[in-house]
Amino acid sequence: MTTVEPESAPRCPVHDYTPYELKPLGAWAEFYHQLQDEAPIVKNEFGRGYYIPTRHEDILAVLQDPETFSSDSVIAYEPDPAYRWIPHMINGDEHRQWRRQLGPYFSPRATEQVDARVRAKARDLVAQLAGRGACDLMKDFALKFPTAIILEVVGLPPEDLDRLLELEEEIVHAVGDPDDALRRKLAAINAVKQYLAEKIEQRRARPADDMITKSLGIEIDDRPVTDDELLNYWQFLVQAGLDSVAGMLGYFFHHLATHPADRQRIVQQPDTIPQALEEMLRAYSFIVTARKVTRDTEIAGCPVAAGSMVQLILKMSGRDDEFYHDASTVDLDRRTSNHLAFGAGPHRCLGSHLARRELRVALEEWHLAIPDYRLGEGEPIVEFGRSSGVNTLPLAWDI
Repeated sequence: MTTVEPESAPRCPVHDYTPYELKPLGAWAEFYHQLQDEAPIVKNEFGRGYYIPTRHEDILAVLQDPETFSSDSVIAYEPDPAYRWIPHMINGDEHRQWRRQLGPYFSPRATEQVDARVRAKARDLVAQLAGRGACDLMKDFALKFPTAIILEVVGLPPEDLDRLLELEEEIVHAVGDPDDALRRKLAAINAVKQYLAEKIEQRRARPADDMITKSLGIEIDDRPVTDDELLNYWQFLVQAGLDSVAGMLGYFFHHLATHPADRQRIVQQPDTIPQALEEMLRAYSFIVTARKVTRDTEIAGCPVAAGSMVQLILKMSGRDDEFYHDASTVDLDRRTSNHLAFGAGPHRCLGSHLARRELRVALEEWHLAIPDYRLGEGEPIVEFGRSSGVNTLPLAWDI
C-alpha cells in the first residue's frame, strides 16, 4: 500500500490498495481504523479511483441524500455496471414503488409468521451438530441456516442450495485479477438469472403460495413488470439472502467463542440476546456499498466531482470513536440502537426484520444446545475486504 498527500487536496490523503484482498480476521478493521485516524475522507486509486468517508456522520449523510449520491452503482470500482439489481440500484419514484409493493413481504408481521419455520430449521441444524463436538460454523451452520430459510420463503427447492451458494461465492467474493474476477462475477450473475427464469416460468404455469408467484403481479407505473425486471429483483434478493446473515453469524460466533464472559451472559440471561445482537451488529457491521455522485459536492470539506464514486464501509461507522464511546470495544450493556449495519435512508435493507429474526433465533437455539464452545483447529481464518465475511470458523466443544 502506498500513501501520498496530493497538493490539490491536502485534507484527502490518497491510497492505492486492493479492496477485495484476503486478510487475517481483524486486519481489515485495523486498516480501516488507520484510515479514520488519518482523515475524515480518503481516496483509493484502485480501478478508476473512489472516495471513502471514514466518519459515521458523513457515511450517514451520503446514505440519506440519494439525489446527490445515486445507487446507479453500488460497487465503488464498478462505476458503470453491466447489471441492475432491483430495488437496490434504482432511485426516485420507481424505487419507492418497488419498496411499497415489496414491503409487506418483509414487515415485522410477515417475519413473525415465519418464526416457527425459522426456529425449527435452526433447532434441527444445531441438533445435527451437537453430538459431533466440533464443526466449521460457516460451512455447517452459518451458510445453511439463513439460506434454507430464504429458499423456503421464496419458494425455491432446498436441493438447489449448494449450487446457489457456489454462484453466490463468485458474485460476492471473487478474487484475483480484477478483469478475470469481473468476468466470473458476471457469468455467475447470468447463471443465477437463467436459473430464476426457469423458476418464474414454472410459477406462471403452476402458481403456488410463495413470493415468486406473488411477484408476478407487481406493477410499476401502472404496467406489469418485465421479465428482465423480475430477474434483476430476484437475483439480488437471493444473493442478499445467501450472504448477509451468514456473514454476521461468522463474526458473532467468533466473538462469543473468544469472549467467554459475553457467551455466558447470553446463555444465563437469554432475554439479553436482542440487546447483545444490536451491539454486535454495530461492532461487526460488514457491508461495503457505494454511491455515484450526480453533481459536484463536498464530503468532509473535500471537493468531490460529479461522476465520482464514493465507497461506504459500514464497519467504519460502527467503529467511529467520535460517535460511539470506545467504539472498538463490544459492550453488551451499550444499548445500541442507531447503528448502520442495515444502512440508512431510502435504501435501508428491506430484509432487516427477517435478518434480525434469523440472527436472534440462531443465537437462542445454538446456546440452548451448545452453551460452551471455543475456537477449534483448522485453516487460518481470513476475511474478505469488499463485502466482509470469514472463510471458515472452526469451533469445538466437549460432549
